[in-house]
Order: sequence, then C-alpha cells, then structure tokens
Amino acid sequence: MWQILRPRMYVGSIYDLDLAALARSGLRGLILDLDNTLVGWNRPDVSHELGQWVERARAHELKLCIVSNNLAERVERFAEKLGVMHIAQAGKPHRRAFRLAMGKMGTEIATTAVVGDQLFTDILGGNRLRLYTILVRPVDDREFWFTRLVRRMERLVMAGLRQDLLHG
Repeated sequence: MWQILRPRMYVGSIYDLDLAALARSGLRGLILDLDNTLVGWNRPDVSHELGQWVERARAHELKLCIVSNNLAERVERFAEKLGVMHIAQAGKPHRRAFRLAMGKMGTEIATTAVVGDQLFTDILGGNRLRLYTILVRPVDDREFWFTRLVRRMERLVMAGLRQDLLHG
C-alpha cells in the first residue's frame, strides 16, 4: 500500500549522501528539491558547504537540476548562484517537471535520482516515474503554511512505512 510513497533511501541531509557510491551505481543525474532540502525555506544564500557539495557531485560526474514548486524568481536566482540547471513552478508530484529535468541533464530513468524532503511531492513524483528516490530530513522547521499541514499527513505515512518495514 505504501510503495508509491516509500523512498529507496533515507538520509539526514544531502551531506550524508555517498556521492561516489551513487555514481558507481550508475546514477548520472540528481534532481534536487530546493527549500528544506538544499537550504531552509526561502533562504536566498548559498552556503560555502553547499557550494563544496555541488563541486564534489560534479567531481563524480553527477549532473544537477533543481526542481522546485517555488516561484521562478526565487529558483532562478538560487540556481544561478549555485551554477546548476533548474525548473521552477514544477507542479510536483506531476511527472512533467521530472521529465524536463532529465532532458536538461541528458539522463534517463535508470540513471536519475530525486532528492527531496517531502513524501507527497518529491518522493511520490519520483516514484511515479520509477526514479531512484532519496528522502532527506527537512533542513529547517520554518516552512510554507501549506507544507506544515502536509507534514502532519507525512508523519502518519512515515509511521505506516515503519510498520510495513517491521512486519514485511
């Protein structure tokens, strides 16, 4: 029942990802959520640590594309600072933006992962295309009001996922 919402991997943050292992597994592109995955919600600045992480990803020949439901101006500014591709107002979990990101990166389903902090947008959208999905803990507690409501549902689903793992 929970398969469509189950991430393939769950880590504390992007910094916990073994980029070398992801590249060795055949991944060539990472679709990245922005708010509360790379930085706190609506935070405009790229940290030194995030810049270094992007360079490490590039060193492993991983292409990066931010796919965010946030407004174009915010996503474009942030992506330009980071020097990565982007798609704003993505409408996740719809598959269209994920397909567009793969087109920009020149990757395919088998070589693309989605990294994000939300089950109902990032993980659901990625799983609908059978992409490799990676759930991270939100960077910050500060969030858009609607996201705070969705988080309540996510907690219930996460509890169900844990029960399935224990009994399955």
